[in-house]
Amino acid sequence: MENNFKSKKCADCDFVYFFNTSSSVAAFITDPEGKLLVAVRAHEPAKGTLDLPGGFVDLHETGEEAVKREVFEETGLVVDRIRYLFSLPNVYTYSGFDVHTLDLFYQCEIDNLSDWQAADDVEELFFLPENEIHPERFGLDSVRKAVGIFLN
Repeated sequence: MENNFKSKKCADCDFVYFFNTSSSVAAFITDPEGKLLVAVRAHEPAKGTLDLPGGFVDLHETGEEAVKREVFEETGLVVDRIRYLFSLPNVYTYSGFDVHTLDLFYQCEIDNLSDWQAADDVEELFFLPENEIHPERFGLDSVRKAVGIFLN
């Protein structure tokens, strides 16, 4: 049964489960010309919309470790330098269940951009020049907001 807006309580044993946020990461990666690496989502939620490389933080993993791992899994690229930018809350619907997340955004620098490919949860990857980046084309709310912040 509902205990309060952020928890449920078992009527039989009084165990209280709190709905805490999950952590996720996303990477802003630009090429030497300033074009942004964007992904096309291969799966729901928001399948077919634009996204940034990224994903959920695993257990016992830092945000920096997670963004390096996710970038490699989705693009094959090795991150050389990372700079934390900001965070935004989000709601990620998975299998009909709303997962509240805190999305951590990073600027990732990659020395070797010559060998990248879409993999894992990514249908397609490509670089977009700044004048062709439209935040409304990004399917997840926090990423849409983050792209707007990044452009400003």
